[in-house]
Amino acid sequence: MDVLIVGGGGREAALAWKLSESELLGEMWVTHQNPGFPDSVRLLPEGETAVEAQKAGIGLVVIGPEAPLAEGLADRCRACGIPVFGPSKAAAQLEASKGFAKDFMARHGIPTAGYSRHQTRDSAHASVDGPCVVKADGLAAGKGVYICEDADQAHSAVDALFDGAHGRAGMEVVLEELLHGEEASVLALCDGERMVVLPAAQDHKRRFDGDQGPNTGGMGAYAPAPVVDEALAERIRQEVLLPTLEGMAQDGHPFVGVLYAGLMMTSRGPMVLEYNGRFGDPECQPLMMLLEEDLLPILLDCAEGRLESRELQIREGAACCVVMVSGGYPGDYPKGLAISGLETHHDDVVIFQAGTRQQSDGTICTNGGRVLGITGRGTDIKQARQRAYAVIESIDFEGAAWREDIAWRALEERR
Repeated sequence: MDVLIVGGGGREAALAWKLSESELLGEMWVTHQNPGFPDSVRLLPEGETAVEAQKAGIGLVVIGPEAPLAEGLADRCRACGIPVFGPSKAAAQLEASKGFAKDFMARHGIPTAGYSRHQTRDSAHASVDGPCVVKADGLAAGKGVYICEDADQAHSAVDALFDGAHGRAGMEVVLEELLHGEEASVLALCDGERMVVLPAAQDHKRRFDGDQGPNTGGMGAYAPAPVVDEALAERIRQEVLLPTLEGMAQDGHPFVGVLYAGLMMTSRGPMVLEYNGRFGDPECQPLMMLLEEDLLPILLDCAEGRLESRELQIREGAACCVVMVSGGYPGDYPKGLAISGLETHHDDVVIFQAGTRQQSDGTICTNGGRVLGITGRGTDIKQARQRAYAVIESIDFEGAAWREDIAWRALEERR
């Protein structure tokens, strides 16, 4: 079966790596070039993706990024008769609109922080009365969330959004109660009615060690996250994942694809911070390293509405992804800087390329903020982390930076 992967970042590199292991795979097609994709991939001709996929005889479309989902690519593929792993435009509103998601959770009794929605600057300012979270309603590449410890910070965040810090994404603002606890992400693969659940992962959104600095698209992730034990995992399944899947179906938007719940473990129990409608990046990287079975038939079963609810086959141990970024990220950064050290083979470590491109002479150079996702696998999180960091030492490009403390919470819990 020929498979098309939509997208060209680190998440898609991890999906391509995992799907390339499948005996069911015919040819792998992609919409974007990434030097880290398997050498045998074919680039889909330019044009309307769904139409070109139909012409190419694609048997399954796997949509990676959020923007094509929000724009309705899954609907267009289904209209062309192509099975697609990814939610419809209507279902993708769970991620595309924070306000939609909060209203949905309130309507279906899914635990989340208290909130209010605002379409004007004055309305938002009037509702600020202390610490809170200020969010852009629309898609902002994971950067439209402001954790505000006091009212002054919240007022500044409101102004930043309405002044266009994240474009049209901030033209409506959501104010939320500030929750306290430890975060984790739980991802379920869904066919509209049934689901299978991956191990809990933990992302590191802030740019600098100790969770300091601005939010980013993600500086690293690991799985499984010890904060979600077996009992808590079952509670998340019963209180969050199943009600979400059932609620979307009841509302006429059956959810097919990755139902990603970003959660805060509070004294009141797990509470939803946000939904995504696709694999997280970089959570996808360690999760693909831990999945022991063939991914392709699972995604196809989801796309065709015949998924079997069961336990996934997961490797023993843990996996840890450390993201190497360009100097200046998440602000301005240079591109076109040569990368060395990618050719070395490392046992139990995969270098997933994200913001890279290949020059005419074969040189791999930087082409984005998040450049590489160095992902190690080990018998436990300590070993997986050590393996990832050891490989980082052998890779170099001008201005390369990374966090030194990925998985620090898991290591603290092991003491």
